[in-house]
Amino acid sequence: MCPYSCRMGRYDVVVFDNDGVLVDSEPISNRVLAEYLTELGHPTTFEESVRDYMGAAVHRIHDLVLERSGRRLPDDFDETFHSRVFAAFRRELSAVGGVHEVLAKLDADGVPYCVASSGSHERIRVALGRTGLAVHFGEGRIFSAQDVGRGKPAPDLFLLAAEKMGVRPDRCAVVEDSPLGVRAALAAGMDVYGFTSMTPREKLVGATAHFSRMEELPALLS
Repeated sequence: MCPYSCRMGRYDVVVFDNDGVLVDSEPISNRVLAEYLTELGHPTTFEESVRDYMGAAVHRIHDLVLERSGRRLPDDFDETFHSRVFAAFRRELSAVGGVHEVLAKLDADGVPYCVASSGSHERIRVALGRTGLAVHFGEGRIFSAQDVGRGKPAPDLFLLAAEKMGVRPDRCAVVEDSPLGVRAALAAGMDVYGFTSMTPREKLVGATAHFSRMEELPALLS
């Protein structure tokens, strides 16, 4: 039984990705990642970072670098990378345009929502706090790849979110901006709405619908 006051409608819960959907973090984090990998002797452009790592958990960076170069990243890579990203977030990060209004609309309509992100809990908290979105995501509404054994594109994270929110997967709508996230949502048996502000729609294969401005989302969900 749904623990929130679910509206009887098309969906019982909306599941938001964080990076690139709630917060405009992808340009920042991919810039920092490309610069750091290049500094470590693994030349990477911003475009390559977006292509290879956008929407993925940090272990994918380790796996791809090892596969391509035969060299492991340093033991302190995660700590240093996250430290640099958080510092940049505190200087530059903003909410995705229109997302405050979308969340207010969902609140007014009585539609529960949560966030399910490949990022760590710390990264999610920093991002939501910096952008003023934390007020919308209280206890039990934040889910991280740290909570499951497999990150996106495996369905585990979205299935966990549905379980904890008390709804069936087929009653969830996922909002994603990465190919890995779309694949994960589809594998979980959920409808997924592809946000194309940074990713071309042809990359978000299988999405239920695509949209380029957050203001378009409520109409798609209704």
